[in-house]
Amino acid sequence: MESNSQGAITLPRHYFPDSVYQTTKRGKKITDTAWHRLPAFSLLNQQGKQVGWADLENKIIVADFFFTRCPTICPGMTQNMKRLAETIHNGQRVGDRTNRNVHFLSFSIDPERDSLQRLRYWANRFQINPETWWLLTGDKKSIYTMAIDEMKLGLIDGENVDTNFVHSDKFVLIDINRQVRGYYSGLDPEDLARLQRDIILLTMEKNPNRRSFFEGKLTVMAISFLVATLGVFVLLYFLKKNKS
Repeated sequence: MESNSQGAITLPRHYFPDSVYQTTKRGKKITDTAWHRLPAFSLLNQQGKQVGWADLENKIIVADFFFTRCPTICPGMTQNMKRLAETIHNGQRVGDRTNRNVHFLSFSIDPERDSLQRLRYWANRFQINPETWWLLTGDKKSIYTMAIDEMKLGLIDGENVDTNFVHSDKFVLIDINRQVRGYYSGLDPEDLARLQRDIILLTMEKNPNRRSFFEGKLTVMAISFLVATLGVFVLLYFLKKNKS
């Protein structure tokens, strides 16, 4: 999330333009950008179901890459993603508060050893809700292509990414058009708070009936950011408590 010099809030930026083109709107030529769109994938989730983008239509996605035998960053990242998932809800005062506009994906970078049994072990260890969070395994080449060539973690992490074994600490925010909108350290409380706010903004952006993002929506924005801020404080509290 960014703000300009006047303090106005802007949406999370896009990454990686594929092309620039011109269109005509109301008699005026406008230069626009076609942003990189993540390609289709077909992988198995922890329930043994073959899934892909077609099963995630109109979902905002938070993705990361992990492996179940990881002794270093993966347990902490998974725990932080779980806390993030728990702090994002749909605002209902009663009943089911699960936010089904947001879905979490964890791609295994060691799919040859991360069998369905291992994914279920990881899911049970962290009490992962399969309705909103999938652990994915399958073809290694397609997973590494997604990480390096499509989500471009090599460009973001630089020398920290080994193309033979991707071990990034980044959470990747993806909008409903399958376009990357942000990268965040899965181990940094401030980055995680920023991710939570950006998810709120993308949730507001996804309404196709809104002529303008800000037009006539100041009350909705105020309420949303109040809820987001409260959630951020809760998230930071648990993260700092866990560190201590």
